[in-house]
Amino acid sequence: MDYSSLANIYEKLEQTPSKLEKTRIISDMIKKIPTNQLEKVILLMLGTVFPGHSQLDLGVADKMIIKSIMKSTGYNENSIINKFKETGDLGIVTKECLKSSKQMILGKKKLDVDFVFEKLEKLAKIIGNGSQNKKMDIISEMIVFSSPKEACYIVRTILGNLRTGASEGLLRDSISKAFFLEEEKKDAKNAVDYALNIIADFGKVAKIAKLSGMSGLRKVDIEIGKPINVMLAEKAESIEKVLKKYDKIIAEWKFDGMRAQIHKKGNNVWIYTRRLENVTLQFPDIVELVKKSINIDCVVEGEVVGINSKTGNTLPFQILSQRIHRKYDIEKIANEIPIQLNLFDIIYLDGKNLINETLINRRKKLEKIIKPINGKIQLTKKIISKDINEIQNFYKSALEANQEGIMLKVLDSTYNFGRHVDGWIKIKPIMESLDLIIVGAVWGEGSRTNMLTSFKLGCKNGDDIIECGMMSTGFTEKEFNYITKKLIPLIIDTKGKNIKVKPEIVVEINYQEIQKSPNYSSGFALRFPSFKNIRLDKGLSDIDTLNRIKKLYDSQGHSG
Repeated sequence: MDYSSLANIYEKLEQTPSKLEKTRIISDMIKKIPTNQLEKVILLMLGTVFPGHSQLDLGVADKMIIKSIMKSTGYNENSIINKFKETGDLGIVTKECLKSSKQMILGKKKLDVDFVFEKLEKLAKIIGNGSQNKKMDIISEMIVFSSPKEACYIVRTILGNLRTGASEGLLRDSISKAFFLEEEKKDAKNAVDYALNIIADFGKVAKIAKLSGMSGLRKVDIEIGKPINVMLAEKAESIEKVLKKYDKIIAEWKFDGMRAQIHKKGNNVWIYTRRLENVTLQFPDIVELVKKSINIDCVVEGEVVGINSKTGNTLPFQILSQRIHRKYDIEKIANEIPIQLNLFDIIYLDGKNLINETLINRRKKLEKIIKPINGKIQLTKKIISKDINEIQNFYKSALEANQEGIMLKVLDSTYNFGRHVDGWIKIKPIMESLDLIIVGAVWGEGSRTNMLTSFKLGCKNGDDIIECGMMSTGFTEKEFNYITKKLIPLIIDTKGKNIKVKPEIVVEINYQEIQKSPNYSSGFALRFPSFKNIRLDKGLSDIDTLNRIKKLYDSQGHSG
């Protein structure tokens, strides 16, 4: 497949507001792609060359792209930067520079998908001395051999900002539409969803759908060492409401920690976050604990909490999070912030997939294979009860231990990916914090000129992100600096001191109350919001919804 054909699809998608029409465009394209290129094209449609759980990234920032444009078009740095300020899009800048470039390339070759994909893959694998120059050479080469339109989308792909609106939800629907009949729509969607939850790789799922149909998708199974999507909890307002619906339940402490999906096969251990990030290297202490505690191949889940080495008390997630993306001095920080692993579920055991077994049976199997190590690796504290007073006291004990609250789990629930009714329910204090995503920010003034100091927050509404407030308090200077560094590579538009950013950074927010407001697209605003934590373990799928904000607003006594 020529890359120009893919660039034409990108352009169509960018100009098409309708999600149904976008789905049709993508599905029509998918049908025509040669099988040997299908996985690559699907990943490129998502604006990447790696599945979500890969540790690899292209590692390219705006400055390198600007230098690559200079090298490949002959434009000077000031001209490129001025164009960037006007457009806020280095893809468009590259396109404009190429259109008017006086540099001529003899023997210019036609780009195909394989060439572009392999060059992008290579970018992520270049490390060590001289890596920046080597990366710049590859980017410049791709730009030189591109048409202006192709160059625009190559640069956007490199920067992780394709701007076509081809979301994961659209890709999922497009795969179903491409390979299955309209009358199979519901079954096809379920089969594609199942395979995506097990494999977490859109390219591979598309290939299975094409070659093996629904039966192939349904036969997909857990592979130890490859992460699967996790089951998540719904939120509830009270223990009483839950007990009225479910009678007897399992109650477990809900920790202020990192959700961990742990795979063990022989002497090998892999650790993944709820976002399917591989953090095995960052937690060598967990690897050793699992080897000592478990002597069978399995996939288990738990919460990792930081421990105060002097008091033995658990630490806030904010402190533990320092370990999640650390790539150096691992042993040093592991000694400074020791951990405790609290296991609560098992989804694969000795060659058998357990997701369709009941929670109570999974818990019994988990209890049989774990050899606790005092204070280091243990099963989550739990009770099985239908007594409201007993559960209230259990909840109180969790809060007194500085944990977030409790989880209430239905005894006969199976393991369902994502959030579902009749599964897991979390109970936290009524005015609980919200997990929101940063969608914009404002540069500071005076001594904070080089820092972003006010942050626009967003919640989910279906597949959309809508604004629900601004936050500028609760930060230390160190935190302002840290979040600024995280957001700068995500900038997609600049107007004066205001920026828009790619929605990737999740923050936990405290607030005094929720108010109605016409100033934000959600119709709500947070009164006195303040920063609590940056949640690097969470992503877009984990943030709170507009429906949740409405419920919290009503719980303040505004309903009716």
